[in-house]
Amino acid sequence: MAQGTARRQKDFNADAAEKLREMADLLAQQNANPFRVRAYQRAAETVESCEQDIRDLLAREGVAGLAELPFIGRGIAGSLQELARHGRLVRMDRLRGELDPEELFQTVPGVGTVLARQIHEVLGVDTLEELEIAAHDGRLERVEGIGPRKARAMRASLDEMLRRLRSRPVAERMAPSIEEILDVDEEYRRKVASDDLPKIAPKRFNPAHRDWLPVLHTERGDWHFTVMFSNTARAHELGRTQDWVVVYFYDRDNSEGQHTVVTETRGPLKGKRVVRGLEARCRNFYREHAKGC
Repeated sequence: MAQGTARRQKDFNADAAEKLREMADLLAQQNANPFRVRAYQRAAETVESCEQDIRDLLAREGVAGLAELPFIGRGIAGSLQELARHGRLVRMDRLRGELDPEELFQTVPGVGTVLARQIHEVLGVDTLEELEIAAHDGRLERVEGIGPRKARAMRASLDEMLRRLRSRPVAERMAPSIEEILDVDEEYRRKVASDDLPKIAPKRFNPAHRDWLPVLHTERGDWHFTVMFSNTARAHELGRTQDWVVVYFYDRDNSEGQHTVVTETRGPLKGKRVVRGLEARCRNFYREHAKGC
């Protein structure tokens, strides 16, 4: 029995370490900051050498306990929790163009095929953590078929599903400034125009399996960013796949957030790049920028 337990522990830890190394290799291939590459490599070494099954540590202490191990941190601990529960890393699927958020959202009670598609198209989120944030900040109720009652039920379900995974309350999560997000968006579009970025072949809406989706890894201060065009059904339907830019951001602990930047089509900001959901802050940014000029 003891030998079997040790073998299962060794197998999972070894598999998890291999996944983390694959993530490091993928980031390196896409010219990400060596700091992020090394973070995953060191985390892999920690997991591989851990004397206990990572799943047992997660069950006892959650992500917070796992994050205390050397070179792990909150973000990678969350990824290991995801791997333990679902056998996959959403971040790696995204960078390979294999992510299917609609399938993931159907794991939330009460969310079927149609609603999962609507959530992804309207909100542009692709992880349960980002869906949870949308449920708390009011954006979820913009989705047709989700009123206050449904939103409350989904918040409760997501809270239960992510209770151990959450490393800190939603309200305490930080984000880059509007100026940083818009500057990263400008860098991405400029490098796309000069054909200066690696490209991946997304799984969705790409029957020819063509490498068309450019990926940028860049930094601003302590923030790391991964940037790519939106590959949602709505973006394809409206012909915005070369306009809507999804900006994923990571802090020093590899905790993740995201925003979508679009060209405004109406109102006082028409023609300008704005962060969806943060239009008021964008108006203030452009107003102050105009004063400075």
